[in-house]
Amino acid sequence: MAGHDPAAPIITLAGETMGTTWRVLYAARHASPDQVQVAIKARLAELVVALSHWEPDSALCRFNRTAGAWVTLPRDLARVVDAGLHLARASGGAFDPAIGALVDLWGFGPPGPIPAPDEAAIEAARAVSGWRRLDWDRESRRLRQPGGLQLDLSGIAKGYAADELADLLGRMGIGHCLVEVGGELAGRGIRPDGEPWWVDLEAPPGPALPPLRIALHQMGVATSGDYVRGAHSIDPRTGHAPDNGVVSVSVVAKSAMAADALATAIAIAWPDLSALEPLRPAARIVTRAGEVLTAPLQTMLDD
Repeated sequence: MAGHDPAAPIITLAGETMGTTWRVLYAARHASPDQVQVAIKARLAELVVALSHWEPDSALCRFNRTAGAWVTLPRDLARVVDAGLHLARASGGAFDPAIGALVDLWGFGPPGPIPAPDEAAIEAARAVSGWRRLDWDRESRRLRQPGGLQLDLSGIAKGYAADELADLLGRMGIGHCLVEVGGELAGRGIRPDGEPWWVDLEAPPGPALPPLRIALHQMGVATSGDYVRGAHSIDPRTGHAPDNGVVSVSVVAKSAMAADALATAIAIAWPDLSALEPLRPAARIVTRAGEVLTAPLQTMLDD
């Protein structure tokens, strides 16, 4: 409730970043929309410079070009790598931030579409990929490039960006906002009318699903699915697209970054979520056979 102003207008700002769009709704009378927009654009530019798989001069791409050496990562890249490696361990490799070679091989990366690879090419890409090949010194923010490994943070970076914009607004004295980057959302505070920031979980086309509306108060939500850009998921454990019938996964978590990465992991790991059970993901999994709500999400809805 800190700083809540029932008379504050809700300001909407929007733009493009990371090959997608962003949108911010915030409630504050003291903050100039022009100044907020400038600050948002500057922060997003910093994130692209650190995290982009598509910008040749980004810190991520420079790491990918390094040959067998320790590299000190900038703060943003270090934070996302640290979170990605944590989930890679927790998910048994269903989420893996080190499969850029496979992403490119299947035509989903900067080189663009190419013919489907054969097994020899897939195995060659797998041989130089994988989070287990990385050595990470968290205290010094140093990551060792074993040679040939390619980071790809597309399954976590947009969620991180949403969290970072919400944090940026907080530093500007704006504690009540809803931030969306490429469909991943972070909510802080409440609306001027005292209601939370309500968001409807994204639903894929097809048979109508029961609507699920979430109060996004100090939380994040993200959705992973193949129904917008077509099939583009890769199981890091096999090097192939998963054949598990998943259409989309939406996750509610304490941060948009966690929700983003968990949605990716669940979409790959389904139906065996045993490795992820200690994390108690609150998720809606839509498959070709129907809809499944995990117990933590069902509990949230019941409460």
